Amino acid sequence: MHLVYPAVLSALLFCTGIYGVLARRNAILVLMSVELMLNAVNLDLVAFDVWLRDTLHAGQALTLFTIAIAAAEIGIGLAVVLAVYRARGTIAVDALRDTAEPPYGPEDPEAPEGPGSTDPAAPGTRTPGAAA
Repeated sequence: MHLVYPAVLSALLFCTGIYGVLARRNAILVLMSVELMLNAVNLDLVAFDVWLRDTLHAGQALTLFTIAIAAAEIGIGLAVVLAVYRARGTIAVDALRDTAEPPYGPEDPEAPEGPGSTDPAAPGTRTPGAAA
């Protein structure tokens, strides 16, 4: 068997997975794309193991390890997606950007006052070009 066939198939699968991660907005489809990329790596590991005729079958052992890691990753990923869906009502990746902490605003009581403040009228701030 030539090494080219599984290597090309693996590259196509990996590129399809990258496209899915970058282009999809649904969190479940992003997880599926990550799984597709992991399966492309598994295909490469087994193909090179067969091609090198390794007596220890290290490629196949690494493939089993990768499958176990992928199963754990998908379990945790689906649990996170389910928790986000229950809290927010959506699993769209773009809608989840508001989960980050907002920067301090002028109406925030915990905002620092002084030279680093975002409020231009805050005490201790100077406007550029003003007399000192």
